[in-house]
Amino acid sequence: MNRPTILIVEDNPLNVELAADLLENHGFCIRSTQTAEDALNLARELMPELVLMDINLPGMDGLCATKALKADPATSHLIIVGLTAHAMKGDERIALNAGFDGYITKPIDTRTFASTIKDLVAAHSKKQ
Repeated sequence: MNRPTILIVEDNPLNVELAADLLENHGFCIRSTQTAEDALNLARELMPELVLMDINLPGMDGLCATKALKADPATSHLIIVGLTAHAMKGDERIALNAGFDGYITKPIDTRTFASTIKDLVAAHSKKQ
């Protein structure tokens, strides 16, 4: 059985390592990149079950990258979840308006993170 692929777009290596460890322990295959520009290409190549997208990235930010992925018919179906330290009032609405399908704030809750991702993937699979 193929393991579902998660693409992590995050410029902090420690955040990538933590998220990857938690998700790999729950059966996911992890790919990662530090830039939104690379994420656009990897998303098209991999067609991951879910993209975890940091909002504050060097160069193109995660909001612009998400808008680009959602505007492209080849990737518009991807589940994109914001993974961000932006936790001010209104930040979640901005992310959802940009096309994110979900929003997780950092620091992540290590007890619930993987199950939240599994639930999002499962819910999306039922829709297809």
